[in-house]
Formats: sequence, structure tokens, C-alpha cells
Amino acid sequence: MAIYHFEAKVISRGTGRSVVAASAYASCTQMYNDYDGVTHDYTRKQGNLYSEIFLPPNAPKEWQDRAQLWNAVEVAEKTKDSRLARELVVALPTELGIDNWKSMLNDFISEECTDKGMCADVNIHDTDGHNPHAHILLTMRPLDEKGKWQAKTQKEYLCRRGDEEMGFTSADFKAAQSEGWEKQYQYFVGKKKVYMTPSEAERNGYERASKNPKSTRYGRQNPICAEWNSEEQILRWRKSWEDVTNHALEQRNFAKRVDCRSFVDRGIDEQPTIHEGVTARIIEQRGGVSERCELNRQIRADNELLRKLKALVKTLEDAVKKTIPAIAATLESIRDKLIFAQYEIKHNENISAELTHDNIVIDIIMSNYNSVKNQIKQKSAEKKKLQSEQKTLSPLHIFKHKNLSEQIEALNEDITHLKDRKAILLGDMRCKSEDDVPKVKQRKKNNDISLKNIEARNAQLMEQNETDIAEYKEISNSIAPEDITAAREERRNIRNSNEKTLWKRLQERYGQKYKYDLLTSAESDIDKALGETLPRRRKSVRNDLEQKRQQSDTQSRKKHKRHEWER
Repeated sequence: MAIYHFEAKVISRGTGRSVVAASAYASCTQMYNDYDGVTHDYTRKQGNLYSEIFLPPNAPKEWQDRAQLWNAVEVAEKTKDSRLARELVVALPTELGIDNWKSMLNDFISEECTDKGMCADVNIHDTDGHNPHAHILLTMRPLDEKGKWQAKTQKEYLCRRGDEEMGFTSADFKAAQSEGWEKQYQYFVGKKKVYMTPSEAERNGYERASKNPKSTRYGRQNPICAEWNSEEQILRWRKSWEDVTNHALEQRNFAKRVDCRSFVDRGIDEQPTIHEGVTARIIEQRGGVSERCELNRQIRADNELLRKLKALVKTLEDAVKKTIPAIAATLESIRDKLIFAQYEIKHNENISAELTHDNIVIDIIMSNYNSVKNQIKQKSAEKKKLQSEQKTLSPLHIFKHKNLSEQIEALNEDITHLKDRKAILLGDMRCKSEDDVPKVKQRKKNNDISLKNIEARNAQLMEQNETDIAEYKEISNSIAPEDITAAREERRNIRNSNEKTLWKRLQERYGQKYKYDLLTSAESDIDKALGETLPRRRKSVRNDLEQKRQQSDTQSRKKHKRHEWER
């Protein structure tokens, strides 16, 4: 069946490897290495089903010949420990055939390799019909637009500006130089050689000791190479190969899926097997015992034992869950949870009613307040008009003067009355002055926000209650007829022993705002929804709780009276 295997490794001269040899092995061909003059012949190797070269658009066309491609790589790398290529080894699903495998590899290579500028040499192997896999050789040096190899690293000069030191490449230094950055060279300071900038050396009259500017040891990595060599790139490849494999299986209607995550990340307790390799399997085929194969056999046996133990534990847990005490405890726990949520719903409904009433009162008072303000404004304008008319009127019009004075006096009385009414309305809104009116408007907006939040919270609680009620009824209906009486008695004992727990939780949650009547109402609602017939609480306990509630209310009233007196 389909398995997930994705292995990424680097072919390096430092480990004594040759990319020409690796390509000849993967393609089962004979190739000559121009770098060291060695011919690598793997023509007698069996099991190669498919070979193809994939190139980006800017690569030379002659590289379709793998010998020319990998010899070009060997020639481009000069050092004895050069990293020549990256090799990916991926498992192919046994449920699919060669055409499906080609399509999978083509999608993966196009999206993840050639589109990013890599050249790829792909070969499919399946020696025994049970282990199909593909070898993918990828170049590690990017190409420029003309198809020439780019440098993996660039020389990075350590430059100074005042007390700052920063690295720049040759291209970056041109722009940095205009900002005051200078390269550092060695100068003779007595018998010592010290790095400093030319301007500093010129001021002190020092003689240059070297023409080579100060630079970092390894230079700056090409950004493209840095991305190709990053751990994130390996993780993207792994995830992409998982997606390609699962898409191919889904298209052919196979239920099996693969996962690139480790057992730990997937939450699997089993120990993964190790890669055995061709050498270990040859030893086993010849009648020997390979340490790797033997270790895998032991791992599989341990995993099988672990699965059996987990199944046994699951069976025991299910048996414990189905006992009468466990069922009774579960039902009582669900009921208490429902009552607690129902209490919150009712508490929220009371708050919602208070906020709605507050908004209505604010609207009424604000409407009256605005009306009074408009009347004051109108009468003040009318008074001003009459005063202006009286001022321009000739003293000879005695009776008209008297009439205007009476009208102005009446308006003064009306304005005074309206101002008194306005002050009363401000007091009703708990405002000391007109400057506090915007706070009332903001209070109404806050009330609207709180109402929406309460509505959303109650909808969430009611939805959760529906789920819990369904779970309660499912568990209750699963009790065998002969166990119903025993379950009822067990539940009665549990309820009698834990009857104060819910009350204490509500007291801790709501403090002085806790109301005993809401609790009894919530209990009644939930018992009705559950079809509950058990007694809710013993009379003595209810009296005890009611007494505590009354004491709490008395203390609250005394505290309120004290505050009123102090105010």
C-alpha cells in the first residue's frame, strides 16, 4: 500500500562522491567524468523504468543530455569539498502505475524545481515490483538569464562609518559609499597591522600594509542559494510531495492517504521503523540476518503489542464508563452544567431588560431635553427681537412700549421656567451640566453594544444546551430497564452529597448579583427540558440556602443605606 518516504541528501566532493557517478547509477547508464577522468558504468544494473531531464527555460538545450549537464556542474565547482547536487528519494504508491507516477513527478518537478530555476534529473526504480521509488537529482547553483552559472557566494566587505561596521557586496558598496561608508585596509601602526578606513589613516599619516580590504570569511550567500538550502524549502518539498501523492490517489478513487508529519506531530504513540536499504535486504535474501531488518522486526512486534494494550485499556475504560455509578455521575454532571448555563441565560436576560429600559428612558428624557432646548432658543430669539424693536421705538408710543415690556416679561418667565425644566432633565440624566450630555449618548451606545454581546452569548449558550440535552438523553436512554431504579437511587445520593456545589459556584461567579430565585427557575426549566422527575433539592438544604440568601440581601441593603446616608 501507499507509504510516505521523502529523503533529501547532498552529493558533495567532501564525502568522496561524484554527481556524474550518482546520475549514471540512477539512470543505469555509462558516463565519463571530465573532472577526474573516471568512467562510471552501471549499464548492468536492473530496475530503471523511466528517465528524463527537466530544465528551466534559461538552461542550455544541450543539457538534455545528462552527461553534459552533470559534467557542466562538475566543471563549475572548483573546490575539493564542493556541494555538487541535491538528491531527493521519494516513495511512489504501489496502488498506481508508471503513467500515474510520471504525472506525479512531472507536477512536483514543474512546481517545486524547474519553476524556481533548478535543473532536475529524474529516474524511477522498481527492482522487485514492491518498492517503487524515484531518484531526483537537482542542481544547487542558480542560472542567470543567459544560462550561465551564478556564484553561490559573493565577497562581502566589512565597511565602517563612524563607530558602525556593516558588510556590503561590491554592488551594494557603490550606494553605501555615497552615504559615508568606507572599506577598511590594513595600515602599519608602529610594528602592528591595524584595520582602519583610508580617511582615518590619512589623518594620522599611516602607511597602507595591504591592498586587500577587510571582508567576511565566507562571504554572503546568494539569496537564491540561501532559499534552496533552507530548512523551510525541505519542509515545503515534503508537504508538496504529500499533496501530489494524495491528489493522485484521490483522482483514482483510492481511500488511502499519506502524511508527511512525524508520528510525534500526528500524536501517534508507536515507534517508527528505520530505513533498511538495499544492502540489508540483500543480506536477508541470502539467508543472513541484517541488524536493520532485525531492529524493524522488533519495532513492529513492539508496536503490535502496544496496539493490543491500548485496545485492552479502551475496553476497560468503556466498561467502567458503563457502570451504574459512572452513568449516574455523568448525568448529574451534565444536568449541573445545563443549570449553570441556564442561570447565566436568565441573568443575561435580566441585564438585557435593564439596559433596554435604560435606553428607553434615555430616549424619552433626551427627546424632552431637546424639545426644551429648542423652546428656549425660540423664545430667546423672540425676546431679542422684541427688545430690538422696543429700543428703536419712539418714546412717544407709550402704550406700545408698555405692550412690548409685558411681552418681554412673559417671555422671561417662560424662559426661566424652561431653564428650570432643563435643569431637572439634566438631573434625571445624572448630568451636572450640558457638557455631560455627550456621556449620556455614549452610555446609550455602550448599552447597544452590550445588548448585542448578550444576544450573541445567549445564542451560544442555548446552542450548547441543545447539544448537552441531546447527550443527556442519549446516555439516559442507554440505561437497561433493570438498572433504571438503581441509577435513580445513585443519582439521588450524588445530588444529595453535592447539592451545595452549584450554589457555591454561582456565588463565586456572580457575588452580590447572585439571586436564589433565578437558580430555582433555571432548575425548573432544565428539569422540564430533560423530563426530570427526581426531587431537585432537600427541603432542609433549600431552607439553608434561602437563609443564606436573605442574610446576603440584608447585608446588601445595609450597605446601600450607608452609601445613601454618606452621599
